[in-house]
Amino acid sequence: MKRSAKKRDVQSKARRLRNREAKSTVRTSIKKFDAACAAGDKATAEVELKASLKLLDTIAGKGIMHHNATGRKKSRMQLKFNKLA
Repeated sequence: MKRSAKKRDVQSKARRLRNREAKSTVRTSIKKFDAACAAGDKATAEVELKASLKLLDTIAGKGIMHHNATGRKKSRMQLKFNKLA
């Protein structure tokens, strides 16, 4: 294996771990939002919604997740929140 190939391998592993962590953080945030919605707690749901939307925008901007996928998740979360009235 060439030196440059080894370097690329190390870099891709580091990026993979970083991306996996970011996706996990987003999934956890969405789960907290869903739990708050299920409990009917609008105040907590609003806080979790804002946090989740910010995280989704961040990972879409970094290219970790496609912007259409993040947009779809954001839209569905907003619809769920709006039904909490």
